[in-house]
Amino acid sequence: MSEALDPSHLRVLNPATEELVATVPAATRDDVGRAVARATAAQRGWAAAAPADRARILRRFAAVVDGHLEELARLEVREAGHTLGNARWEAGNVRDLLDFAAGGVERLSGRQIPVAGGIDVTFLEPLGVIGVIAPWNFPMPIAAWGLAPALAAGNAVILKPAETTPLTALRLAELALEAEIPEHLFQVLPGHGAVTGDALVEHPGIAKIVFTGSTRTGKQIMSKCADRVKRVTLELGGKSPNIVFADADLETAAAAAPMAYLDNTGQDCCARTRILVQRSVYDRFLDLVTPALTSVVVGDPLDEKTQMGPLISAAQLERVRAYVTDDLKAVRGTAPEGPGFWYPPTLVTDVDPTAPVAAEEVFGPVAVLLPFEDEEDAVRLANATEYGLSGSLWTRDVGRALRVSRAVQAGNLSVNSHSSVRYWTPFGGYKQSGLGRELGPDALTAFTETKNVFISTEA
Repeated sequence: MSEALDPSHLRVLNPATEELVATVPAATRDDVGRAVARATAAQRGWAAAAPADRARILRRFAAVVDGHLEELARLEVREAGHTLGNARWEAGNVRDLLDFAAGGVERLSGRQIPVAGGIDVTFLEPLGVIGVIAPWNFPMPIAAWGLAPALAAGNAVILKPAETTPLTALRLAELALEAEIPEHLFQVLPGHGAVTGDALVEHPGIAKIVFTGSTRTGKQIMSKCADRVKRVTLELGGKSPNIVFADADLETAAAAAPMAYLDNTGQDCCARTRILVQRSVYDRFLDLVTPALTSVVVGDPLDEKTQMGPLISAAQLERVRAYVTDDLKAVRGTAPEGPGFWYPPTLVTDVDPTAPVAAEEVFGPVAVLLPFEDEEDAVRLANATEYGLSGSLWTRDVGRALRVSRAVQAGNLSVNSHSSVRYWTPFGGYKQSGLGRELGPDALTAFTETKNVFISTEA
């Protein structure tokens, strides 16, 4: 039975086999209301707890997750189709985020500001109940991006996982209770976006929404939150450039280019799907990147040799296919046939920069190869998008690296690297890639309200 015909349940399919993994009840609006009431009561006690006690419990939660890394990873493989290596990293990232957030609890301090006639101090106080709406492309770590700092700052959290990937979130909630996180402080409500998600966004008891997903949905959430003057953090789409200058180490840049957009089967907002290569070395780069692309191993996610797995769903597979029309010239790798949502690694060449495949977020294992003339032209092409999440540039010239990094409109850039995300550094986008920053040393403050108190010392 399809989800459309059964709104009371979610059907979880294994993307590699199309087999049914689980059927999960979908939360209703009433369920959301009851969860908010429970979370509000639990949050009061959590906020009143000594910082050292909150930190100790979060570290215990991290330790429990650490003891279940392989279980969580294999569950992620079954529901999301991720390669086992990627899934192990994701489970480890949840552990690391909890540890990192726990370290910030006792350092979440205000300031003393010089004033006349007394002293002025600020306090960072928790917001209350946070609604986290997580995506299906990285279900565990992105949920933890909101969950960990929100809890550390003294808030309660209600997590709505994506419809296709609720299982790891539900298991994390069980592990939280095992770690003696106070009951109802962290709740998971699987459900449909139009029901459960909307109820979270619209509920007056939710102080902030943290959403990762499409720009279209993010705009809808932002609009609903605006009516209630509700805080939002939005991490949305991307069409990130990979800029290769003629003076770069071409062999290294070409070898790294495929997995910069094929990781997680291209279902990554940071995927470097616009490879911009200086015209004088364009042909040489294409010669080098072709064997790197065609040698990518696509197959069973549980096989340790696999580098790329399936797409998440039949709908996503059809979306990707629609972008790569028959008239396009492309270099293609191979993918399994038969059951599963498989699409081969693909690099489109000789394409107009304004074509849909070059301008829109495909969210699959597809990139375009575009030439540029000089530094100014590279920056122009890199910025010719409504997005601004991430990107890379390859050059041996340090001055150029700094100039181009400052000129490209994106929140996260790497030089001679494709590394975008570290839990101890800020992450977020420019333009329609989102609002706010997650991760990094200031993550906890995004879940606090600043209170200013003046104390007169005059007689």
